[in-house]
Amino acid sequence: MSENNCDFDLVIVGAGFAGMYMLHRARGLGLKAKVFEAGSGVGGTWYWNRYPGARCDVESMQYSYQFSPELEQEWEWSERYSPQPEILNYANHVADRFDLRADIQFDTSVERAIFDEGSSCWNLTTSDGETCSARYCVMATGCLSSTNLPDFEGLDSFKGDKYHTGQWPHEGVDFTGKRVAVICTGSSAIQSIPHIAEQAEHLTVFQRTPNYTIPAHNRAMDQAYAAKVKAEYPAMRARAKTMPPGMDITPNMQPALEATAEERQAQYEAKWAEGGIPFMGAFGDLMLNDEANNTAAAFVRGKIRETVEDPAIAELLSPDNVIGCKRLCVDSDYYDTYNRPDVTLVDIANDPIERLTPDGLVVKGEAYEVDAIVFATGFDAMTGTLLRIDIRGLGGRTLKEKWEEGPKSYLGLSMAGFPNMFTVTGPGSPSVLTNMLPSIEQHVDWIADCLAYCQENGHKQINSSQQAEDDWVSHVSESADLSLRSTCSSWYVGANIPGKPRVFMPYLGGFPMYVERCNDIAANGYKGFALS
Repeated sequence: MSENNCDFDLVIVGAGFAGMYMLHRARGLGLKAKVFEAGSGVGGTWYWNRYPGARCDVESMQYSYQFSPELEQEWEWSERYSPQPEILNYANHVADRFDLRADIQFDTSVERAIFDEGSSCWNLTTSDGETCSARYCVMATGCLSSTNLPDFEGLDSFKGDKYHTGQWPHEGVDFTGKRVAVICTGSSAIQSIPHIAEQAEHLTVFQRTPNYTIPAHNRAMDQAYAAKVKAEYPAMRARAKTMPPGMDITPNMQPALEATAEERQAQYEAKWAEGGIPFMGAFGDLMLNDEANNTAAAFVRGKIRETVEDPAIAELLSPDNVIGCKRLCVDSDYYDTYNRPDVTLVDIANDPIERLTPDGLVVKGEAYEVDAIVFATGFDAMTGTLLRIDIRGLGGRTLKEKWEEGPKSYLGLSMAGFPNMFTVTGPGSPSVLTNMLPSIEQHVDWIADCLAYCQENGHKQINSSQQAEDDWVSHVSESADLSLRSTCSSWYVGANIPGKPRVFMPYLGGFPMYVERCNDIAANGYKGFALS
């Protein structure tokens, strides 16, 4: 980039799938770029989340990069739903294939990013005290990267082993012969509990809120199917981009309430047999109409009662909220695990964990002695990692101050008052409601094209206008109000984090509509942005 008085044209924070692709695109533009990564390797969420049973909930053939046809053809997936080690191997393969590590500094967190209005540079400070400057800064920090560990009384007194599913030891954990507690029953717990139960002497699960989960019906990859997909990849990718979740799935648009009870049962049975997230595509109005939604919820509750032998446990495991308002989980033998004699379910909805002790946990005055505790307590989603960095824009205003009442952005890509800074799949974009790989690529491509535009036209600064941001935030909020997704307490609204403003963070308008809006803005000279 010409006439750049900064150390770098671009600094990227994070070396997950977003950061790696951003680096690849930056090199293609001839930009001097550097990546800072807190971990010792690439992969982002798949580097940190190594808990037993960790697996993607999007089918392998779709959860992959599409920018390189050669990469698409050469990589072989072994299972329908990729396990964490295989996804991490894929990330490492990409890093090696495109020689990305040369510009990635590992074991380094960015602690401060301050915009210098005089030089139009971002001045960054890392965890080891290193400083550098960059014309542009791209925050590829991930949506689920800041772990949440509730402040339990007596947390430090527990003498046994403590683990968080989002920061799992890389050497693995052997629970053989141990009494283990798992706290919470979200996605990571639902995936790990069957595996931990197979090892542990006894497993006690502490559940605050039950979650809906659909069987994955995972299996070895059908090689004929994989070959067919590879032969038709461009068409499949194109179809996926026309679907709200950015996945090649064909929903049934018939309203549930227009079908007979027998037709609904047959459709739900077919979707249950298919498995996974496509279950919510059984009917077109499941996220729009309470009565329709309840037909799907009742079906899943019926499956829980069929599977779990103890009626009281089955009822505790049966959610009573809207199905799909929290992220739908995908499992392997989760409900069956509660039929084991060495697995206990403790309801903490009305009687929360009182405290931890040197020997375990106390609930309702009863002590549960355990040797290890697994905190499956999730993440400070979408905003947590960004707000842990001291980010200061125009006039020294911090991002924490700007987001005091909830995250505000233009397209989930840019924040007014923070020039030359971009976020990949930030709040206000479809992000976690979609297949993340296409969403990441779309964001990175848009940012790269924007940087090329600035370079070609001699612009040193680009900053979204306050009005454009306000209008987009209003649109995101209005879109959320149209769906049942915004009606329950979930990490989508920050409900799992005490004191976090309750704002529905992702954009619910769907992937195609969002992409169209982004493309229109770019085609009109980056409408809503001030360039100088």
